[in-house]
Amino acid sequence: MFRRINDWLHLWLGLISGIVVFIVSITGCIYAFQKEITSITQPYQFVQERSQPYLSPSILKRIAEKRGVVINAVQYPGPGRAAIATYRDKKTGYIMIYLNPYSGEVLKVKELEKDFFRIVLSGHYNLWLPREIGQPIVSWATLVFVALLITGLVMWWPKNLRKANVDKSFKIKWKASFKRVNYDLHNVLGFYVLVGALIIAITGVYFGLKWVPRSIYWVASGGKSMPAVRGTIPSDTTAIPVQALLYSPEDSVWSRLNQEYKGKGSLQIQFVQKKSDAIVASYNPGQGTFYKTHTRLFDRYSLREMQGKTLYNKPYEVSSGADKLVRMNYDIHVGAIGGLAGKIIAFLIGLVSASLPVTGFLVWWGKRRKAKRGR
Repeated sequence: MFRRINDWLHLWLGLISGIVVFIVSITGCIYAFQKEITSITQPYQFVQERSQPYLSPSILKRIAEKRGVVINAVQYPGPGRAAIATYRDKKTGYIMIYLNPYSGEVLKVKELEKDFFRIVLSGHYNLWLPREIGQPIVSWATLVFVALLITGLVMWWPKNLRKANVDKSFKIKWKASFKRVNYDLHNVLGFYVLVGALIIAITGVYFGLKWVPRSIYWVASGGKSMPAVRGTIPSDTTAIPVQALLYSPEDSVWSRLNQEYKGKGSLQIQFVQKKSDAIVASYNPGQGTFYKTHTRLFDRYSLREMQGKTLYNKPYEVSSGADKLVRMNYDIHVGAIGGLAGKIIAFLIGLVSASLPVTGFLVWWGKRRKAKRGR
């Protein structure tokens, strides 16, 4: 009875979620090598290194704002890379202006919503639907996929360890009929990617269902509540010193941190928009991952550093085990945590995951036709 219920759940949950799982998996495969592909197809991301210092954030901000916009932040991705000034347009969305950090030359103005990989990510995250509609569909379909992996394992489990059953469970019989090869592709490949697919699915649901990261953190920390992922605190001084009007406080923070980090890694300075805003600086020592990002807050008037309360307001090295686990979630999800090898593994897992709804449907369709002929 347990096996019959399990098989029934596997069938109907698979039919219900199959199309969504296919789209999410195949777009995930395409996005896996986004950084590697864009480094070749988007040469404006790079500049020739010079022995001279970078232009300060306020100067790059003024150059970018000649387009009649208000820049929110300036990022220095690291040696040999173009600086990026960003703002959000009400009509066209998020805009990135690439500039030469030595000369201020504008290299490219990119509307992120028209970028190929942004379009792919939109399909991966919300099926190209409005976010309030597509995101819950993707999240719950991914959660159903987790259930499918578990019920699939129960179906796969060999009834005994005779060689015939072991071969059927672990090997694909390539010389058999199409139906048998299709069954083996579903059965055997599904088993081999099981653990990896579970990890990618759970780390993916993390982004869509708020109770998932909270639950993971609660278990990992032994019952503690998860801190906010984003958030700022206001500047704690209200009087504006006269000398504050004579220089850019963002430049001062950037200069201080640039010396502290010795010009290595990626450093972003977020400009204040309101009188009460603090200056936000985000530093990431690595190029391919995000989990070590350290976000620091500074009083815009006194330049005193203030202690924030989010997960990223302290260095990764001094974070708790639960904090580290949550911070690594994105890099685990895309495989970046394992470098290029990790991305290749994530790509292959995504490819097999995309095939499972197809091969599963063909197995069901074949059995359905056989049953009709039998009747």
